Amino acid sequence: MLKKKTPFTRFLIWRYKHISNKNFVFILSVIVGLLAGLASVILKNITHFITKAFEKGSIHSYHIYLYFIFPFIGLLLVLLVKKFILRRDVGHGIPMALFSISKKEGKMARRNMISSLLTAPLTVGFGGSVGLEGPSVATGASFGANIGQLFHMKAQTRKLLLVCAAAGSLSAIFKAPIAAILFAIEVFSLDLTFASLLPLLLASISAVVTRMLFIGEQYIVDFHDIQKFDIKNILFYSILGIITAIVSLYFSKVYFTTEHYFKRIKNDYLKITIAGFIIGVLTFLVPPLYGEGFTFMNNLISQNYTTAFDAFLFKDSIGNPWVVISLIIGLILLKPIATSVTLSGGGVGGVFAPVLFLGAVSGSFFVNICRQLGFELSNSNFTLVGMAGLMAGVLQAPLTAIFLIAEITGGYALFIPLMITVAISFLITKARVDYNIYTKELKENNELITHDKDHAVLTLLKLDRIIEQNFISLKPEMSLKEMLHNAVAKSKRNLFPVINDEEELVGVITLDDIREIMFDTTLHDSVLVEFLMHDAPDYIYYGKDNMQQVMAKFQNTSAWNLPVIKNGKYIGFVSKSKMLTAYRRKLITY
Repeated sequence: MLKKKTPFTRFLIWRYKHISNKNFVFILSVIVGLLAGLASVILKNITHFITKAFEKGSIHSYHIYLYFIFPFIGLLLVLLVKKFILRRDVGHGIPMALFSISKKEGKMARRNMISSLLTAPLTVGFGGSVGLEGPSVATGASFGANIGQLFHMKAQTRKLLLVCAAAGSLSAIFKAPIAAILFAIEVFSLDLTFASLLPLLLASISAVVTRMLFIGEQYIVDFHDIQKFDIKNILFYSILGIITAIVSLYFSKVYFTTEHYFKRIKNDYLKITIAGFIIGVLTFLVPPLYGEGFTFMNNLISQNYTTAFDAFLFKDSIGNPWVVISLIIGLILLKPIATSVTLSGGGVGGVFAPVLFLGAVSGSFFVNICRQLGFELSNSNFTLVGMAGLMAGVLQAPLTAIFLIAEITGGYALFIPLMITVAISFLITKARVDYNIYTKELKENNELITHDKDHAVLTLLKLDRIIEQNFISLKPEMSLKEMLHNAVAKSKRNLFPVINDEEELVGVITLDDIREIMFDTTLHDSVLVEFLMHDAPDYIYYGKDNMQQVMAKFQNTSAWNLPVIKNGKYIGFVSKSKMLTAYRRKLITY
């Protein structure tokens, strides 16, 4: 009896008949853009609801003093959600999406569509010194990937939809669709072709429209009195590029050092206790470290120092410029620590907002120092350009940095200074650190997709699919006669692995090794396999060697077959010919 088709199955059949694949991808791009924009709006609103709840009623009277305990409560709630609701850890947003592209063919678990929505607002709303951009991108990317899976799209299309959704999330947050497209190209290493450009545009536009419907026209970062570029300030923008590069390297160093330290703490409750205490002390002493910090940034851009530093212990001395400079230096030194501890301690958030925060603070620091030296500079200009310099240094996305600031300022008056500062910051940091916050672990494991097509194709290959197991194995104690009758006569291969009782590979034998003696019957009983076997040219270690290392082993040994070892046990061989065939096929479809 034929199984009755569901309405969704009938729709898929109708779609295949009436809508071309290209047009259907365009339609899905709009859908994922709308969903990504909606997810970003929901994430922001939940977070702001939690934050505003602490600023009302009786809690407001003790709000400053509760800075000690709020971050710990937030991390504890996040941990409980992970353990009892999600029952899994929540990965860092953008690295998780990058891993999905490189190793999962654009597939992401359905739980990722809600995991960040549940945990990121608790982290940020209770004072975690991180942003919501990373979780927004992760949520949007998960929607894109799962919609691609729902409609049975090919792997390449799933990846495109994932990146479209990620770009849509960023577009919705900052109301900057061009910067979001460049972010997809720079961070996700998407090849910019007509087939990818139009879906990216559609997703970014639909996400921005969704945001405007729910939030309106306002920007996250406010700006006033943007001045036109003055050629006399080239030197100052160049120096700012150097300063932002130094701060970028400091941020990266603190981030990875903190991450390494917290990884050694295996007890989750001890981890959040330590992290909660550190963040609590820092936010109590330096209140702008609490949460995303956009309100403080806007006050800093507009030079409203009285409001910006109102919660500081030294607020009565704000009129003294050197006090302001000292407080700003403290923010530069402490913000990376607060952000790193929040993320490493179990919080869920992103580094985008902290990077913008640091950039604004670095620009303001430079302006205030120059004023004390007798040089009058535009605070708004240098604060905004400083934000781009930090983005270029920490995220290593220079084009995204330039166009994001250009878009949120509503024009291109700062375009030349942005290019100067961003170029210097990017060149310095790239020379010192060849990875960014998002890609370090993937790059170290050779799992990162880049614009290098050869490297990208090798990264996408899966070892499981090219392992061959149709080899007849031998025992070391077998005689030559047993080998000829039980293996050589029955095998279509000229290679034989020698396996002991523990299934460990102890050697290999080829037909060339026995060609001169295989017909000498006087040796059939006296010569044993263990006398004929020899070591393989090299070994492929399953789960440890990536495809770049496998290819290098073939090149270094000139071998045509290499054995694969998994947990010390032999599981098969990889042939160079099969690997090159798989490479060519993947290259055609890439």
